[in-house]
Amino acid sequence: MGKKRKHSEVEVAEPAKKNDAALERPKRTLFGWKEKAEGNEKMEGKEIDSPFFRNKEKVLVVCSRRINYRYRHLMLNVVSLLPHCKKDNKIESKSSKGATLNELIELKSCSSCLFFECRKHKDLYLWMAKCPNGPSVKFLVNAVHTMEELKLTGNHLQGSRPILTFSANFDKDTHWKLLKEMITQIFAIPKGHRKSKPYHDHVFVFSIVDDHIWFRNYQISVPHNESDKLARGGLDKMTLVEVGPRFCLNPIKIFGGSFGGPTLYENPFYVSPNEIRALQKKKKAGKYVKKVKAKTRRKMHELSNPLEPDEFADMWKE
Repeated sequence: MGKKRKHSEVEVAEPAKKNDAALERPKRTLFGWKEKAEGNEKMEGKEIDSPFFRNKEKVLVVCSRRINYRYRHLMLNVVSLLPHCKKDNKIESKSSKGATLNELIELKSCSSCLFFECRKHKDLYLWMAKCPNGPSVKFLVNAVHTMEELKLTGNHLQGSRPILTFSANFDKDTHWKLLKEMITQIFAIPKGHRKSKPYHDHVFVFSIVDDHIWFRNYQISVPHNESDKLARGGLDKMTLVEVGPRFCLNPIKIFGGSFGGPTLYENPFYVSPNEIRALQKKKKAGKYVKKVKAKTRRKMHELSNPLEPDEFADMWKE
């Protein structure tokens, strides 16, 4: 049996512990701008740029039950234009829809929501909300024209990133500025999204006319022949061809929370579709009443002014 060797009594130096202090996160930005980290992080007298935030905006697109087929096609057109959206099953449009939608948005790990709510199979309302803290906007959707019924000649690649353009009216009032920021965050496709294409070939146009937001989608058409090929930055021969869909948004209310909360803005010129239909029925009822009164007047006139007896009335009777 060999003798056991004695362990050397030399102390082994422990490795130096790394600084476990977590770095402070940079502030969240929408388009992924680089920001310098807050703190005293310096290396060789130079400040270190923190890793920039990547825009991970996701939009949940949902509709209510008993939705009309035209409005459902409009929702599917919007889904095809937004590759960073997620579509889910229909939801019952009740007073508790806000809590249900907020829970569903959290489960789907989304930050925004477009909820198409149909009432009486006629009226379409669009909820545009930032979750979970708000704000949210309720629109009445008018002048709906889907891609299938327009049959326009424009065509762009599915999943390509759009250029968002806004009319100058959006900078006039505070509520239009808020709506512009919400539309930008929801409809702007994040750069580098896995389902999107890395270039722009169409334009989303949002313009304010008569206190309504009108939406149009145009393809950027550029000639690719060798003789007509454009120089870099040349806009002379570029043309816009409409693709669709078309719709008009009439803002009703802006809420401070998600699908509810304090009212930040209320449209004073908004008239509900129910009131418009009631006025139309009153006009039709007025026409009927006028016809009945005219018939009564005619009968009274005939009774008060009887015709003289015709002497030749019984001439051919024997």
